[in-house]
Amino acid sequence: MNGATLSTLRPDLALIAGHVRPGARVLDIGCGDGTLLAALEAEPGCDARGLEIDPANVAHCVARGLSVIQGDADTDLGYYPDNSFDYAILSQTLQTTRRPDLALGELLRIAAHGFVSFPNFAHWRVRASLAFGGRMPVTKLLPERWYDTPNIHHLTIDDFRALVKEQGWSIEGEWFLNRGRPTRPANANLFAEHAVFLLRR
Repeated sequence: MNGATLSTLRPDLALIAGHVRPGARVLDIGCGDGTLLAALEAEPGCDARGLEIDPANVAHCVARGLSVIQGDADTDLGYYPDNSFDYAILSQTLQTTRRPDLALGELLRIAAHGFVSFPNFAHWRVRASLAFGGRMPVTKLLPERWYDTPNIHHLTIDDFRALVKEQGWSIEGEWFLNRGRPTRPANANLFAEHAVFLLRR
């Protein structure tokens, strides 16, 4: 009905969708235009819901027949009861929240498992742009300029791992992408443009 399949998803979303248990209850936080939700409903047959801050995206999702409400990851996750979902997803959203640590805590309160994907600000191209050009990078993965970017926290893979350890959470899976393709976990903090983690409490 919605035309989304795993093969048409953005690489990080395809990784997430490919590791969600069929029939699971899923909340996609910051679901955008609902592309992942549609794919999760179509292929693994999930009970997929969305939370999205942009009213135009919410209207688009609802028009597609998707179960999406307007809400803010920083303030509205507290309305969900404990263990409401099997999976909660923060894809390209964590770095835009005011308190990523609190958002992750809520993610793992309302769901048994949490998928998180984010751009790695320690990638060598980002480092080179700062070291040799002296300016914040603008790339395909980070297309906004420093003054109009929604990214307010510039985290790295090593930063994320340190937070997970500090909070006592567990990493069940991790995947790394470079130019949209899987790359080895060795030296991922330097060579991966994008990271996807599967967490549990």
